Amino acid sequence: MARVLDVYLYDTLAGKLSEDMFGYLSFTYGDAYCNQENMPALSVALPVQAEPFHGTAVKTYFSALLPDGKTREQLARSLNISDENVFDLLEKLGGECAGAVSFHPEGKIPPEQQKTDALILDDQQLQEVFALLRQRPLLAGIDDMRISLSGHQSKLSISVLNNKIALVRGATPTTHILKPMSTLLNDSVHNEFFCTRLAKAMKIDVPQTELRNFGNTSCLLIERYDRVCDPSGIIKRYHQENFCQALSTKEEDIHDRSRGPRVNDCLKLLQKYSTKPAMDSLAFIKRIIFNYLIGNAHAYATKFSLLHKENDIILAPACGIFCTAVYPHLSTKMAMKIADTHNYDSVSLEHWHSLMPNTIAAKRNIEKQLVQMSSECLEKAKTLKLKLQTAGIESPLFDVICHVIKTRGEHIQISMKGINV
Repeated sequence: MARVLDVYLYDTLAGKLSEDMFGYLSFTYGDAYCNQENMPALSVALPVQAEPFHGTAVKTYFSALLPDGKTREQLARSLNISDENVFDLLEKLGGECAGAVSFHPEGKIPPEQQKTDALILDDQQLQEVFALLRQRPLLAGIDDMRISLSGHQSKLSISVLNNKIALVRGATPTTHILKPMSTLLNDSVHNEFFCTRLAKAMKIDVPQTELRNFGNTSCLLIERYDRVCDPSGIIKRYHQENFCQALSTKEEDIHDRSRGPRVNDCLKLLQKYSTKPAMDSLAFIKRIIFNYLIGNAHAYATKFSLLHKENDIILAPACGIFCTAVYPHLSTKMAMKIADTHNYDSVSLEHWHSLMPNTIAAKRNIEKQLVQMSSECLEKAKTLKLKLQTAGIESPLFDVICHVIKTRGEHIQISMKGINV
């Protein structure tokens, strides 16, 4: 007999996620949902239709709402269920996911959202939460917390009330993500903070971030771009889906540099579904160049998303901006291929040209952008380092990141030799 979860999009019952006796998933939009005009889809890969969905598109979309890698394994152990059972994990955690999707027992109407249903934490309580987080990722199974976040890193989905950190309960949406210092990557918080602030200086759309210290623990506080507070104080959700969900990438291929999505595949996705394809494509290419310059080898397709905002589908703000090149034990290969290469030192001007339409004007445009960004990025990184130093924010990684940018910028300049822009 199949097991069923009701799937809500915003506050509306969109359909049902089913798991059969063999563990296979299917999703079906409800008749009432299909019969209404202009109802939003869960994903561009799962358009609104009466026929059920099976296979890769379903597994990819719903699995991607959960953490991955070691975090999922640890999470599943803490809940005493299999890390391969997407249905069980969503049943336990799916009350608050990325975007506007939530999961509830079949036939059970979700509780009405309250303006505030949260527990404000002091520094000592936060320290206790961080310690607990190492055993129970996302604080799964504690105090009716049903929150799911994708990705590898240990993090908390929280709210900020009167500048205080609060854990939410029930149907209250969260407003921020709190990332404590990684136990595996040295000074991870300052690394991501510096790179995100640098991206903002380079006029890349990023969420608002700030450093917070709680006792001996440094954290990065990130404002959620898929949440907005209305004038009455109610937190509203915006729907989103990452590029792997939209592309129906097989789960085993998502982090495979050879079989996973390429930069060119992501551009085709934007050109097909974005409401502003030209603008979003150029913004996406700028992010690829920036990640190249800062040495971010973890800029997988899961780090890029489509934001369903009002009646538009647009490129979501950038996230996961991080210099992996400062850690010798991490791969130096790019997460997504540019044309046919994922080696930094193999990227040539022809590879960059492949991202643009095959016209002289388009090629000249990316050449100008490469020259400008490779020059500006280093200067802005040095300026940012001094500005943060004045504010009392320092890290040995800042100098290393600047060196990475200098080296990568020089490679771009060499590839541009003989080109007049």
